[in-house]
Amino acid sequence: MTIVSSKEFVGNEDKYFDMALDEQVCIQKGDNMFFLIYKNMDDMNIYHDASVYEEILAPDDDFRSAVSMDEFRKRARVMVENVHNRYCHESNHFAASS
Repeated sequence: MTIVSSKEFVGNEDKYFDMALDEQVCIQKGDNMFFLIYKNMDDMNIYHDASVYEEILAPDDDFRSAVSMDEFRKRARVMVENVHNRYCHESNHFAASS
């Protein structure tokens, strides 16, 4: 394993990326350490068939029940006003009964 400072890494990125093909490279910045990890793209689960993405991205029940931002704002405003009115009503009720 090779440990380099972030400054050294930035000055010689290509060198350390090439080195990461054969060994672990650790970049140290202050108390933090970051590792370069080599991952062969052929080993990764990358879908080249668009139908897989269509299935993953197909709208589900959660999506169908979602509301727009404008609708959310309207509903939130009503809820906040109701809580505010209830609080004011209870405060006035307690003040009047004292």
